[in-house]
Amino acid sequence: MPSRSAAGVRTGVRVVVAGDRGTGKSSLISAAASDAFPEYVPAVLPPTRLPSDFYPDGVPVTIVDTSSSMESRIKLIDELKRADAVVLTYACDQPMTLSRLSSFWLPELRKLEIKAPVIVVGCKLDLRDERQPMNLEQVMAPIMQQFREIETCIECSSATLIQVPDVFYYAQKAVLHPTAPLFDQEKQTLKPRCIRALKRIFMLCDHDMDGALSDAELNEFQVKCFNAPLQPAEIVGVKRVVQERIRGGVSDLGLTLEGFLFLHALFIEKGRLETTWAVLRKFGYNDELKLRDDILPVPTKHAPDQTVELTNEAIDFLRGIFRLYDSDNDGSLQPSEFDDIFVTAPESPWTVDPYVDAAERTPQGNLTINGFLSEWALMTTLDPSYCLANLICIGYGGDPTSALRVTRRRSVDRKKKQTEKNVFHCFVFGPKKSGKSALLNSFIGRTFSSNYTPTNDVRYVANAVEQIGGSQKTLILQEIPEDGVKKLLSNKECLAACDVAVFLYDSSDEYSWKRSRELLLDVARRGEESGYGVPCLLIAAKDDLDPFPMSLQNSARVTQQLGMEAPIPVGVKLRDSKSVFSRIVSAAEHPHLSIPETEKGKKRKRYRRLVNSSLMFVSG
Repeated sequence: MPSRSAAGVRTGVRVVVAGDRGTGKSSLISAAASDAFPEYVPAVLPPTRLPSDFYPDGVPVTIVDTSSSMESRIKLIDELKRADAVVLTYACDQPMTLSRLSSFWLPELRKLEIKAPVIVVGCKLDLRDERQPMNLEQVMAPIMQQFREIETCIECSSATLIQVPDVFYYAQKAVLHPTAPLFDQEKQTLKPRCIRALKRIFMLCDHDMDGALSDAELNEFQVKCFNAPLQPAEIVGVKRVVQERIRGGVSDLGLTLEGFLFLHALFIEKGRLETTWAVLRKFGYNDELKLRDDILPVPTKHAPDQTVELTNEAIDFLRGIFRLYDSDNDGSLQPSEFDDIFVTAPESPWTVDPYVDAAERTPQGNLTINGFLSEWALMTTLDPSYCLANLICIGYGGDPTSALRVTRRRSVDRKKKQTEKNVFHCFVFGPKKSGKSALLNSFIGRTFSSNYTPTNDVRYVANAVEQIGGSQKTLILQEIPEDGVKKLLSNKECLAACDVAVFLYDSSDEYSWKRSRELLLDVARRGEESGYGVPCLLIAAKDDLDPFPMSLQNSARVTQQLGMEAPIPVGVKLRDSKSVFSRIVSAAEHPHLSIPETEKGKKRKRYRRLVNSSLMFVSG
């Protein structure tokens, strides 16, 4: 049974109770459920459910008892891996069971890679020897320092019912209102992603954009998040607390961003995480501090040969963002200007693969407008949900459904002999040392390097391509390492999203030509079998080196047999590569042409024609 609804809201919390034998696990669970000390408790209780009205958050809790015997170890491990929270017990009258937490249980949870928060619970408080008092905070502080996964420590007595309900309240709270995403315990500061989310919320609530929340804006924020207004005296009190504790937290205009962040840090330090979480969830954030899927209307129901693109409305918004953050008006974004755009997103999205170094930059490392829009086009193609979330986080105020559009099926484009797409996805195949990486580097303006560095993973680059007549299209080149071709083609729908494929070979190397031809035939066969045939182009790289004998004749013969264009020659340093990319886009714009046909494919087509003509004769 899933513990989340479709909107990402928790529908239940699963708490697993573990610990040494005889530490009071079963008695604790029974006492919590019945509000009475049990006279008889079985060795292991069946799962126990606390109803949704048991605690204020209105979420039911399922408590799972476990056995610590070796025979039950496999079941214990399975339950721990399924836990939302783990309660680790020790007996207050048996000091050795407390030592076992740090010598066995906590290291064991790490070894099993259990990510759930941990609540340490001392049971049998009523049996502790009064002559040996213990300061729980002093004893647990070094353990909690070592094991940051511990959320809370509490001692209780099932016999006297002291703090028994609190145990599972804290366990539920650790799941519903986790500390880890919000607060760095070591540094005692809000975490970067939490700061970014709160900054976005602050900016959304600062309607007059004066850098402060006025009393009216604070009140509106309070009503939105907690359905109750703040009294004037309460507003004065809040601002007084901030003013006394942090310089610059309050200005003449109201509560500043610094003050807003300080308040949330204060809530968390005082254990009121539910307050900050209520604010974050009201503004659409999940437990990872990313926008929830249910508020991202990304089109998901479409055919494999349909892709997602940004609409003109979204592109106009991005052009405006570019101009806004290009503070020196030099037509490019410096790294600092670029980072400023994403200060309200969970992180800057293009600092990691596959987006890092995927677009055109100036010699100074600045991002051009073409590079900026190409990065967005790439992100939309690869991860539409991530793209839409980032658009919203940086301030896209239009209807989210108006930001993305689904393209027409490529099979329909082939029949109509034209396409309406603005972004084309090209697979780049070729054997090692054929020049694939050099082609990609040339596309984004990188200087040619004679040093050979093999590409082991799939790599993407994107840029705008000017076509004859002045139209501009975005081309995405995806480099397919030779070693990855077999795995790629094993997927029946691997070519569905591909608009055009190019095959490079070193025209001075006979093996390179033969291997490229093999790759071309493999892709052609896969296209015929799957029905996702794509336009293909051959590129004779390193054309300025001495060609191997018969290279031109062989390649011309193969392309003619397959019904393709003749190979496109390019030099080692790809000085005149712009025409190559224009021809790649042209092939994608005419999806019915340059689709290679193998002999087997031609025979299949002739057979279908024969069958169809026979059926027509019989019908006549």
